[in-house]
Amino acid sequence: MKRFLCIISILVSLSATIAAQTNKAFVIPIETEIDHSAFHHFRQGLKEAKNFGSDLIIIKLNTYGGAIDSADSIRIAIMRTQTPTVAFVDPNAASAGALIALACDSVYMAPGASMGSATVVNGAGEPMPEKYQSYMSTIMRATAEHHGRVLKGDSMVWRRNPDIAASMVNPEISVSMTGRQAMECGYADGLATDIDDILADLDMAGAQVGYYQSTLTDDILGFLSNAAVRAILVMLILGGIYMEMHTPGLGFAAAVSVVSAVLYFLPMFVVGSIPAWVLILFICGLVLIALEVFVIPGFGVAGVTGIAAIAVALTSALAADSVSGLNFSSIANALITIGIGSALAIALILYLTGSHGPKFFRKHSELMTELSVAEGFVGVDMSPAQLVGHIAIAATDLRPAGKITVDGKIYDAVSTGIFINSGQELKIVKYENAQLYVEQNG
Repeated sequence: MKRFLCIISILVSLSATIAAQTNKAFVIPIETEIDHSAFHHFRQGLKEAKNFGSDLIIIKLNTYGGAIDSADSIRIAIMRTQTPTVAFVDPNAASAGALIALACDSVYMAPGASMGSATVVNGAGEPMPEKYQSYMSTIMRATAEHHGRVLKGDSMVWRRNPDIAASMVNPEISVSMTGRQAMECGYADGLATDIDDILADLDMAGAQVGYYQSTLTDDILGFLSNAAVRAILVMLILGGIYMEMHTPGLGFAAAVSVVSAVLYFLPMFVVGSIPAWVLILFICGLVLIALEVFVIPGFGVAGVTGIAAIAVALTSALAADSVSGLNFSSIANALITIGIGSALAIALILYLTGSHGPKFFRKHSELMTELSVAEGFVGVDMSPAQLVGHIAIAATDLRPAGKITVDGKIYDAVSTGIFINSGQELKIVKYENAQLYVEQNG
């Protein structure tokens, strides 16, 4: 009997071990400044976690924050995923990092870790105006409310107090919590020194753990997703189009514009966030500009419509790259990036076509080209036009061309009517096509 019970105990233990080993957890680190590049890496991490068959996603946080829009995109992605999420703060989750931690289903903090201080600041570390603080406070409060209420005693209370979340954004208070403080107010579920501690606390000890490690391709796509890089690409796209329109036969500007457009759309195309109509609109804009340059003389409806189509396509593609899709916030952020890129394009054009710009561009620019006599170009002398209305004497017979004298100077002239004999008094009536025209006076 004892042997039978021993065998049963071994089988139960073995089955528990096998069951634990079938569990899978996937770790996605966020250990840099939170920007669109970080969002791209996080989105790729979610895809790998799904392919891994993960039962739990652990987001390892060590960041002092970053861009609100990128953090908000990560927050939305976390709340929309069906897989349980855990934030592991080791050792910092400040500002936008606190927002990401708050979005997760559970939070664990390493000894000595801190979380909070979500006040929005500028590049100099100074608090931004009230409207920015209010927006961040609203996001923090909404994220806390997302976790709902739990029964405590005889009453329902917030699992994570929204007032505490909002107070993290107050520039005068800027609440920040240690691990113990976070546990006391329900913002942390426990302390953990490493991933194994978290898995043990969640009854997943021995689970298979996968880690997101960015590839070179991910790093390149993340770099191209950076807002500053996108603004520069917009500058090159718009600047290249303008320079190509004013530098016939150059070709280099068009090549720069095309390559920049490919790099601009590439990250969106890879993740599948760009709508088909955006690409169609962009291509139509290029076709309209090409028609304006090569087919339709002047600069009219086709050119203006083409530029407008390209601007709308660039803005829409950038806005659609957000998890939340096309909305007021994503469109506003896209317009800011496109606006900065457009301003840089104008500055670049002014520099390239200005007197201090590279001679290569000035030499090929229609606006800057100088047609000098040394190179074989002959200008038209317009000074004889000042003689219109003056009295002249026919120095030779005009049949109808001949020569006249005005104040002792001889000029070529053409009679507008009958042939004129030499010595007759004439009146200069017009100057056209570098030629004086005369008729008999009186």
